[in-house]
Amino acid sequence: MRRWLPNLLMALAILVGFQWWQTRHVPSGPAPDFDALAVSTQPGVTMSLAQWRAAHPGRPVALHFWAEWCGICRMEEGNVSRVAADWPVLTVAMSSGDVANVGRVMAQRGLDWATVIDPRADIARRYGLGAVPALVVVAPDGRISSTSVGYTTTLGMRARLWWAAWRA
Repeated sequence: MRRWLPNLLMALAILVGFQWWQTRHVPSGPAPDFDALAVSTQPGVTMSLAQWRAAHPGRPVALHFWAEWCGICRMEEGNVSRVAADWPVLTVAMSSGDVANVGRVMAQRGLDWATVIDPRADIARRYGLGAVPALVVVAPDGRISSTSVGYTTTLGMRARLWWAAWRA
C-alpha cells in the first residue's frame, strides 16, 4: 500500500494543478452577463444570461461551453442532457458557426438543449475560458460558484449545482 500511495498523491496533485491552470483566468464574483443568439429556445432571437436566470429564480444555473468539433464535448453530451433534465442548463456553442449550423448539429445529435452561439468565443473569453468543454455554475445570487474545464461527469455537474443551491 505504501508503494502506490505517493504515486496516487502525485497524480492527484497533477490533476488539481491542471484544473487550476485552466481556470486561472476565470473571474470571481458576479457572472458576466451576455447577449447571444439563441439556437433552440427561440432561434435567432437574442437571449441574455440575465433572462435565463430570471426564468429560473432562486436556482443555480449552469453554463456549459462546448464546440461541435470537440471530441470530449461529444463524449460529455449525455451527461449534459441528464443534468439539463433536472437543472437549468444553458449551453454556449463556442466557435461552432452560425445559428443554422449549430441547430443542424444539435438536430443530428438529438440534443434538446437551451443553446446560444458564441461564434468568435467572445463570451468564453469574458469568462476566462480558453478550452472546451467547460462548466460554469452561477449561484442564485448571480455570483460564479464553480468552474471546471475538461470532461465532467454527470455526478460532478450535479454536485456543483447542489453545492451552489445549498450555499444560497
